[in-house]
Amino acid sequence: MKTRSVLRRCAFLAHRQHLALDSALPSGIAPGAAARLRRCASSSVSIPPPRCLLGPLEAPLRYMFGPGPSNVPPRILAAGGRPIIGHMHEEMFEIMDDIKQGIQYAFQTQNNMTIAASGSGHTAMECALFNCVEPGEPVLVAINGIWGERVAEIARRIGADVKTLVKTPGGYFTNEEIEQALAKHKPVLFFLTHGESSAGLVHPMDGIGDLCRKHNCLFLVDSVASLGGASLFMDKQNIDILYTGSQKALNGPPGTAPVSFNDRVHVVNYPVVSKSELLGCWGGYHHTGPVSGFFALRESLAILAEMGLENSWKLHKEVAEYLHEGLEGLGLKLFVQDKNLRLPCVTTIAIPVGYNWREITQYVMKHHRMEITGGLGPSVGMVLRVGLMGYNCSKTNADKVLVALGDALKHCHKSKV
Repeated sequence: MKTRSVLRRCAFLAHRQHLALDSALPSGIAPGAAARLRRCASSSVSIPPPRCLLGPLEAPLRYMFGPGPSNVPPRILAAGGRPIIGHMHEEMFEIMDDIKQGIQYAFQTQNNMTIAASGSGHTAMECALFNCVEPGEPVLVAINGIWGERVAEIARRIGADVKTLVKTPGGYFTNEEIEQALAKHKPVLFFLTHGESSAGLVHPMDGIGDLCRKHNCLFLVDSVASLGGASLFMDKQNIDILYTGSQKALNGPPGTAPVSFNDRVHVVNYPVVSKSELLGCWGGYHHTGPVSGFFALRESLAILAEMGLENSWKLHKEVAEYLHEGLEGLGLKLFVQDKNLRLPCVTTIAIPVGYNWREITQYVMKHHRMEITGGLGPSVGMVLRVGLMGYNCSKTNADKVLVALGDALKHCHKSKV
């Protein structure tokens, strides 16, 4: 029986029949919940306390082997659970400086304008676009999956004159194609996704930043699904704006987004914040930042620093190749044919002929407590996606994925083709 109807019936009976509210309550309601219902029935509030909140929080333990978020290791969980301190306390500024240096290491940059935005990687995407593009300016967006589509949509809403380079999911752009488009459209900014998680592709970066410099264009790169798992050098590769998220290979909880701008970027005050305000909120006051999220991000970056970037890149490559070999042993086909273009963090598998991808993912979740997902955006109906990132990146976990998929192929319905 719904809480509101319970309250109404109880109040009616208590009033008309002079019954105590205790006797009017139905059986099965916990004493604490009953007390809350009694208080609400006799109070002036018209909206009762939600019954769902009168019990404990429940969150199941699962293997997060999809494209993210990934499982958070105990060390980072413990960091996020430390006592709150003020966002303007001296100790908080020290932690923020640790984070800044950690991002500079992860990005391989010396940019002073390096911060963690309060929000997901999508927040950093919006931060970069809104602060670097003005209405009417031409913007060139490379689209080979959902994230290029998303950037193009945001840029259009800003009022930019959006031009696109388009490939089907799994495709990549040659430097020659990019330069031709830069010469033709003369954009103020060119966007490219380094790790396109919807297609499982890692895009080559060498030489593209040089082309953008040649054509007087800013180079904006999304590394949400690739940072820590595939090599990337912001300064050496002449990337002007780079952003990522905390919840993939960094293994932090979602909610903080590292982003860095170099000195070529003239940040405008439309319509979010100016460059001085961005710098001000990192060591001054702009808004109350996610203190616990920053604790966790600081620990995520510490783990990456202890391991070393090159070791992290090597581990992700080795585990991905091990997984690929096992998938092919099951008779599955990898979606990205060129081995050099496969994103180590997120593997895409062509949906096996005759199977329903939703049935496979649901079976794996139900019987193995494991998240494996389908495609996203333009890759929906084309791929299954497996992510082994950071804390989850091990051959042991790859074996768990292979067992789960092998089990699903045996028990899920296969239609005759």
